[in-house]
Amino acid sequence: MAVIVIVGTGLISYARQAPAASDVAPTTSDRWHIPFGIYHCDAYLADLTGDMQKADTPDPNFAKYGVFSRGDGVIRWYPQVASAGKKAKLGLYLDTYGIQVTTKGITFPATQNKGVSYAVSKDQCKDKSGKLVDAQVQVIAWPKAGADANSKRYITDFTNVRILNDEMAIAVAYVAPGTQIPLPDSAAKLADIVASEFGGGTTTTVAKSATTPTTVAAATTTTTGG
Repeated sequence: MAVIVIVGTGLISYARQAPAASDVAPTTSDRWHIPFGIYHCDAYLADLTGDMQKADTPDPNFAKYGVFSRGDGVIRWYPQVASAGKKAKLGLYLDTYGIQVTTKGITFPATQNKGVSYAVSKDQCKDKSGKLVDAQVQVIAWPKAGADANSKRYITDFTNVRILNDEMAIAVAYVAPGTQIPLPDSAAKLADIVASEFGGGTTTTVAKSATTPTTVAAATTTTTGG
């Protein structure tokens, strides 16, 4: 018997990733750029390193789907096959760089963040009052890198968070509950980064205020045997 529970939290809501109505992009002619960062307690960590386009042995996800970065905090999604649009999810990018993100914590390979990992069972963060509290793993997604409004917060199923459009922004966060997550640092530099690759463009203007996600309530589905 399936039990549907609708969860609403007023202005702030938490969402689980649902399938898009249609898989329209990116196509093999698209070159998407998504500012990305990993936020730990009160600041962003250093950007992931390694350019798969220049690697001697590129990761299979890059070879097949064209997902990679250049050490500048921006996810590139350069589809190599027509079906790549359906695979445009955060999990493929994380796998490409060996990052594991679950509700239990974040695990880095030796090549990223000095191999340090964070586990919610033992590694705490300070809350607004400065008190150490149990941390929580979240993913924040902004529709546009140039604005911090209309974002969504995911508290589970992180690998299936969809990359829905060019110039959206995504943050993986390991924080105390209630922490305000700002846009990734690379969001303010996105236009310049793209311009350096393709020419043209001006600096993206990003709102300075950091706001927590304010989205419509999402539905959480729980299935039980019956």
